[in-house]
Amino acid sequence: MRESTIIMGVLRNAPPTRRHAATPMTLKPSYARLFLVLGALNLAATVALGAASTHGLKTYLAANDPAGWFQTALQYHQLHALGLVVVGLAAACLSASRWFALAGWLMLAGIVLFSGNLYLRSIAGIHDLHALIPVGGSAFILAWLAFACGAWSVRR
Repeated sequence: MRESTIIMGVLRNAPPTRRHAATPMTLKPSYARLFLVLGALNLAATVALGAASTHGLKTYLAANDPAGWFQTALQYHQLHALGLVVVGLAAACLSASRWFALAGWLMLAGIVLFSGNLYLRSIAGIHDLHALIPVGGSAFILAWLAFACGAWSVRR
């Protein structure tokens, strides 16, 4: 029989046992973690973009972005980056619903199509892809509707 010792409150040399029973967090899909990471990375990007617009790009945006496209892009980017975190948390804590996965992918598509396009317009003066802005806005709306369906379908 092996001897076990307790060092600083931790059992050493003990026979292998399951540390924890299956918890809800261990059974969730990998997309929960993916959306948490994507949300955090997008939030970091919004902080950097916000700082750039306040400091480095302030005079450039004042002269070349009179409609305030950059600030609109930043606001929607921030909101939906938080939305990605919420989707990740909901998928991890509530349910492995396909609705949550759909909501996350639609939010990501909206960030790229809506905010990305407005960033291009305000910083680079690229207006060729302006038809995609409403598609990105529609993706945002559909994302929140999908999230609502996912929340509604959770069985507790």
